[in-house]
Amino acid sequence: MLVQGDTTSVFAASLAATFADVPVGHVEAGLRTYQMRNPWPEEVNRRLTSPLCRWSFAPTETSRQNLLQEQIPADSCFVTGNTVIDALLMTRDRTQLEPMNASKKAINLGVSSEFAVRHFGQNANPFLLITGHRRESFGSGFENICRALLELSETHPGLGLLYPVHLNPAVQEPVNRILGGHPSIELIQPAGYQDFVWLMDQAKFILSDSGGVQEEAPSLGKPVLVMRDSTERPEGVAAGTCVLVGTDTKRIVAEANRLLSDEKEFARRSQLQNPYGDGQACKRIRDILEQDLS
Repeated sequence: MLVQGDTTSVFAASLAATFADVPVGHVEAGLRTYQMRNPWPEEVNRRLTSPLCRWSFAPTETSRQNLLQEQIPADSCFVTGNTVIDALLMTRDRTQLEPMNASKKAINLGVSSEFAVRHFGQNANPFLLITGHRRESFGSGFENICRALLELSETHPGLGLLYPVHLNPAVQEPVNRILGGHPSIELIQPAGYQDFVWLMDQAKFILSDSGGVQEEAPSLGKPVLVMRDSTERPEGVAAGTCVLVGTDTKRIVAEANRLLSDEKEFARRSQLQNPYGDGQACKRIRDILEQDLS
């Protein structure tokens, strides 16, 4: 059985398979913050899953070293890159084949016609893409994020902010209360994966607390401001494709202003190589399994 990522179903399925004497392969293994409550419960799920696995497919050498440090056998740990990059590049290629006008596509995703005309298509004003859902930011954290977004929209006339808002009421309430009705901020329903990849490709850069976005956006040439205090994906921070800004209003605004005002810095960060893979992770995993099971 193959499991992927850090959900509670990953740990539960791995435990069930182990009891049933079914070998388990963990895709995206070895990511760590070594803070059990951050991210919660993902850090716990990952650390409980690793000892159960016959194969651990680490996206980077850093992740592999985490596994070795935890006494996971070296001959079961493989650096493959992350399958999310495979999926991203395949999906991006698919979206680029679509003939639909950009502003019309945005409207179909729930964006207002006024925002779509201003911020999609050739020679349109830039927009930033925002996502947020982390439990550890509920309450004051999300309020601080919203205040930062509000300040950015008021400081940069013409800049748009597009926020597909997570459905959790703990996210919906502060976002709609603080940002709702602002002419430069568009709040829409969460987008499906293919549509979200297209939105990432259209945005200038991204503010997010998503682990997947930290990995995906650099392959599209999009810097990421990571609205978390720590990350289990430190490779992006080390490479410079991502910057940790937490939920501190001043820090978020300062780092966003830097990317908006410093063209050389924006260009440098946009051109950095993605440390999470080259789109060949699935093939590497398949080859390892075929060799081991033959």
